[in-house]
Amino acid sequence: MSHTSQTKVLEDGFDPRAFLARAGGGKTVDRYAKNQKIFSQGEVADTVFFIQEGKVKLTVLSELGKEAVVGIFAEGQFFGEGCLSGAELRAATSHVMEDCLITSITKKAMLSALESEPEFSAFFIAYLLSRNSRIEDDLIDQLFNSSERRLARLLLRLANFGQEGGVIAVTLSQETLAEMIGTTRSRVSFFMNKFRKKGFISYNGKIEVYPSLLDAVLGDKPQINDDE
Repeated sequence: MSHTSQTKVLEDGFDPRAFLARAGGGKTVDRYAKNQKIFSQGEVADTVFFIQEGKVKLTVLSELGKEAVVGIFAEGQFFGEGCLSGAELRAATSHVMEDCLITSITKKAMLSALESEPEFSAFFIAYLLSRNSRIEDDLIDQLFNSSERRLARLLLRLANFGQEGGVIAVTLSQETLAEMIGTTRSRVSFFMNKFRKKGFISYNGKIEVYPSLLDAVLGDKPQINDDE
């Protein structure tokens, strides 16, 4: 169910999206420029964020200094909600991938809204359930599918395939894609060229994903290998 649909099925009288779009009462609405940092790993976690426009990526830095992308969030999604479950420090760093409009909500205001507004609580729970399902799918994908198929699924998801239709609006390096699916940049380069030659995608700065990639992943006779 899309976030728009979630809002529509809620009772009249309270619109969670309108609530999140307004400043005041512990909420601020700010514009962020491309590549701007929102918060850093290790900082105090006391705010939840909601993306009205744009995309944000989360990265984690290991003790050995290796950085990895652990998530990309888009319009209609929350991030930084770990503070609601008791996390005192940020586990990741967040950067804006394109110009964004983001609502920040203090932990106190978020908990108050969840308690006092059943419609907002239902909206947030629906988001968490959807995200949990996506995480489970990603784990299964990581455990059982080849890196080629994992890349295909990632491209489809980043392009919001079936919702907004097919174009990944931000520039992602092959290194970033490799980090997100747990393989090497050279493997990603090989698969991207293979997808392009088969007509699954095209890319010239931005990546355009075609329906044939979805057919290749989900079809009765998959054209994406399961063996590496």
